[in-house]
Amino acid sequence: MDFQITFNTKWSDFDPNRHMRHTAYNDYAAEVRVRFFQKQGLSINQFAKLNIGPVLFKEETSFFKEIHIGENITVNMTLEESSKGLERWKFSHQIFNEKGQLAAEVKVYGAWIDLQKRKLIGLPNTFHHIFYDLPKSENFKEILLKSKK
Repeated sequence: MDFQITFNTKWSDFDPNRHMRHTAYNDYAAEVRVRFFQKQGLSINQFAKLNIGPVLFKEETSFFKEIHIGENITVNMTLEESSKGLERWKFSHQIFNEKGQLAAEVKVYGAWIDLQKRKLIGLPNTFHHIFYDLPKSENFKEILLKSKK
């Protein structure tokens, strides 16, 4: 089953056209990622102790249906791609309106960064189970990294 959260939208999520502003979709997707990792024991404080953090290379949003003021939304999260050592990853989020219709899809491609060295790193082995347990998209594939010479 997908990891998902239902949210009550708020006034600041909407634009003058009375539908959800485009960046609000990305904000909710980010909130789902943060909550997922926190539930798995990787809270913001744990990331700080490990001196690592996520870095996004690409964020892509596709819109399908409007979400209007007062609607609640459900946002899920699946793993669409990852490298073998979990250094890089791609998450997919589907955002559904109250009727259960797909309103938008947010895909983020990123990696882990060592916050002192400012270099990309892998996730510590003790946390690999988090990715193994995360639901995979139906199109899941492995990211092949170029070997260092």
